[in-house]
Order: sequence, then structure tokens, then C-alpha cells
Amino acid sequence: MPHTALTPVFVGLRTGLHVLFAVLAVLVIVRAVISPTESSTAAIVLTVVMTATYGIGATRTRTTRQRDRVLRLLWLAALTLEWVILLWLTPEAAYLVFPLFFLYLHLLGPWWGAAAIVVATGTAICALGIHSGWSLGGVIGPLVGAGVALLIGLGYQTLAREAQQREALMRELLATQGQLAATEHESGVLAERARLAREIHDTVAQGLSSIQMLLYAAEQADPERPGAEHIRLARDTAASNLADARRFIRELTPPDLDDRGLGGALRRLADSQWAPQGLHVNVRVSDTLELPMHVQTALLRIAQGAIANVIQHAHATTATITLAADHEQLQFTIADDGKGFDPNMAAFEPRGRSDSFGLQATRERAEQLGGSLTLDTHPGEGTQLTIELTLEQTT
Repeated sequence: MPHTALTPVFVGLRTGLHVLFAVLAVLVIVRAVISPTESSTAAIVLTVVMTATYGIGATRTRTTRQRDRVLRLLWLAALTLEWVILLWLTPEAAYLVFPLFFLYLHLLGPWWGAAAIVVATGTAICALGIHSGWSLGGVIGPLVGAGVALLIGLGYQTLAREAQQREALMRELLATQGQLAATEHESGVLAERARLAREIHDTVAQGLSSIQMLLYAAEQADPERPGAEHIRLARDTAASNLADARRFIRELTPPDLDDRGLGGALRRLADSQWAPQGLHVNVRVSDTLELPMHVQTALLRIAQGAIANVIQHAHATTATITLAADHEQLQFTIADDGKGFDPNMAAFEPRGRSDSFGLQATRERAEQLGGSLTLDTHPGEGTQLTIELTLEQTT
């Protein structure tokens, strides 16, 4: 069993069950020794056999394989048969039904386990009545024990389910934390690379370009004057350094955005990657719209994730990517003509699924930019994902 915060509780309950069985078995043996009858020897031997059978099953590793499940059910059937025979030999064996109650619930489930408890309770009451005569205590005792076993058994199963859900939630939180940290790191790296590219472009590259033009003008003014060869050498050196600076800018700029910005990158992806997969993508993004590099990178990654989900899950033939901006707002929309889905169910999907996890990652990217995500979809009506940003927040 994987370790959880409730593991000590489960271990304590199982240990208590084993101790209870051992104490009741000893009670049966002691009773047979103190008050011997013709069947006492057989009762003692069968109690020892039943205890050994219980110990074999209790120490066996619990797995979910079908073969082991069948073996556990056979083990439970053997215990039940031994208990019924022992009950016929001595009435004190009726006490051993209490640990069997918990085994029925654990191995047979709540419904079949409850049915087995009812049958075992009736058997114990009848056995007590036949051996010792009918009495109120002989009826109430097994009934109370059955009720207590049901409450404790069902409570145990509820705790086990809550522990599993808590573990799943912790794994999701850790995965989300890791994804968020990776996204923040990626965004930070891209933002810093974009900042360096802008700084080099606005300072070093522009300065070298100006120096090159000034040297060229000086050379053209008097090409035969003394020292003209030094001017040409300086101009060539400035041109070489300018080429290096522009190469640095290209290397610092994300490769998908280094030519025509976000619109050009999306069109290249539409032609080279998405079209061969059977999805026609219309890109309505102006190449003249200037956005900070980290914003363009984030929108490009959002589009890539959204279109990947469209191809994988939506069964769409056409999608449209639109970027609209006015003086204050920027709206980035990805719409498809696929089968759509129920947005209310997306929150309940396992996080392992790419669409639910991708939607969460997209929302986190939008929030990192200071924007919001809106999802408009219905089964059979396609899906439209909209990212809204304030232009002041993108600078």
C-alpha cells in the first residue's frame, strides 16, 4: 500500500483485525480445554487449522491482479467453510464471525459483502440457538456485531477512497506546480532573450550601422585623400561587426518568430505542420502589428497547444486564428468547426488527458500575461477559445 497520511490508520485497523481474530481463536481453544466435550479435540484442531489459514491469507501481498483476486476469494471461502464446521462443533465459534464480517466487506465489496454478513449473522444466531437454546442475547449479540462491522467497514472504505483522491490531488498539484515553474522559466528566458535582442538592435547594431554610413560618406567625399585606406578598413570592420550583431539578434529571437513575427510563424505552421494532418487553418494576423517578443511567443505557444488539441480531439476540418487589437485591448481567438464538448465537464476530466491539461496550461499562460481566457463551446457546435489582453499589460 502506498504511504499516505492515513496509512497509520489503515495499518492500525488491519492490525486490530488480526489481533481480534487471534484473541477469539484463543478463546475458543481455552473454552474447549476448560469445558471438554466429545468434540473438543476436533474443535481445537480445526481452530488451529482455521488460524493457520487466516495467517496465510493475511500475510499474502495484496495486489489487484485477477489471479490473486481469485485466490483471495478461495481463501475467504475456505475460512467460511472452516468456521461453519467449527460452529457445528462448538457454540463459541460464533465469536469468530466478527473478523469475518470485515473480510466480507473488504474482499466482496459493499453490496455482496453486506449480503454475506446477513447470511453469516443468521447462521451464527441459528447455531447459538441450537447449541445453547434460544435467548435474547444470542440474537442481539450477532446483530450488534454485524451492525458495528458494517459501520467500521464502510468507514474504512470511505477513508481509503479519500486517501486515494487526496493522493491524486497531490500528484496533480505537484504536476501543475512543475508545469507552472517550467512555463515561468521558459517565459523568463524568452523575455530576457527578447530584451537582449532589442538592446543589441537599438544600441550596438544601430551604432555600427551609423558608423558604417558615416565612414562610407567620408570615403566617397574624397576617395584619394591620404588615409582613405584606413577609412575603408574601418568601414569593412564596422560592416563585419554589424553582421555579427544581427546574427546575435537572430539567435536570441525565437526561431518561429524571427522573420515576419507572429503572423508569419503561424502561417508557416499552418502550411508545414497542420495542413498535412488534415486541418486547414486560416490565419488572420497582421504582420504589421508590433507586440513584445514575450507576448508573441506566448500567443504562438497557445496557438500550437490549441491546434494540437483540435487535431487530436475535435475532428475538425477548418480552424481560424484571429488577432484583433484596438487602442486598449488585444483579442486572440482560435475557433474550429469540430464536435465541441461540454465545458462544464472539462473540470472533471483526469489531468492526464492532453485536452484538459492543455486548457489549464493555456489559462495559466494567459494569466501570466495579465489576461483572461474565455471558452465558448457546446457539443456538436465547435469550439472558440479567446484570449483577451490589455495592451498596457503587454509592454
